[in-house]
Amino acid sequence: MVLTNGTTASGFLLMGFSENPHLQLLQAFLFLVMYLLALTSNFIIIAITTLDEQLQSPMYYFLKQLSFLDASFISVTVPQSIDNSLTGNGYISYAQCMLQVFFLTSLSCAEVAILTVMSYDRYVAICYPLHYELIMDPRKCKRAVTAVWVSGGISGIMYTTATFSITFCKAKVIHQFFCDVPQIVKLSCSNDYLAVTGVNILIAVASSACFISIGFSYIHIFSTVLRIPSAEGRSKVFSTCLPHLFIVSIYLSTGFFAYLKPNSDSSTTLDILLSIFYTVIPQTFNPVIYSLRNETMKRAIQKLILDREFTEKKMVFQCH
Repeated sequence: MVLTNGTTASGFLLMGFSENPHLQLLQAFLFLVMYLLALTSNFIIIAITTLDEQLQSPMYYFLKQLSFLDASFISVTVPQSIDNSLTGNGYISYAQCMLQVFFLTSLSCAEVAILTVMSYDRYVAICYPLHYELIMDPRKCKRAVTAVWVSGGISGIMYTTATFSITFCKAKVIHQFFCDVPQIVKLSCSNDYLAVTGVNILIAVASSACFISIGFSYIHIFSTVLRIPSAEGRSKVFSTCLPHLFIVSIYLSTGFFAYLKPNSDSSTTLDILLSIFYTVIPQTFNPVIYSLRNETMKRAIQKLILDREFTEKKMVFQCH
């Protein structure tokens, strides 16, 4: 990769994983596989929860929102990274970088919020099943989702405004495969990144509150489940809830570490690898953990496939 004066003036250079062409091709292939897997699984969930009349409960409504967030989130960074690796050109314009920061922040904050809402939904369903329909009525669910998207948008505007108010005096080389704010801050030539630190702390506090809320929800769920006399019932709930808690913990802990650790001029491969744990892996595996392991979802997918096969066979029979 060659850094030209035009590049430094009008945009940034994303260094990515390696300058070795073979490693770039390998990274592009792995990212493409994960991207197609994430898109396919998330769009299946969106389609099933929209078309199947039996999947219109709040839980599936929230799952659809999570799938839409995941599909959007992974589309912000991965296609650009694949293109950069295949062309060997890591250039990204100033406007593209701003949009990446805005959408990454908005979607990641919205995702934390929807995961919090989903944990509360499961808490009510398991701990207060008789009051579930009253507590989680459709109007409240729509308000919760509206709050999720609005909070994400506000966070994105605040973070993008703070980040690009920085004065850059170093070569605009970002040692990441996307416009990562901690790497952008390193290009600052003064203390004008304090606004970014303030927004960072604000988002971290809000995310911590969400994580604590998720934790309390699952503590109550587990304490209720332990009183279930059926071993099979306990096993079913634990096998569902524990993966949820694990993926949320990985997502938030790696994000906290990347954005709150002290800035250093030296970038390591560890920084790039850690970023994959909050920009690629959760979005790829969330559909499997939250939805596709669900027996009701499995039956709905089978029903859709069988209905399509039945319709196609019927049409062929009528043609003959």
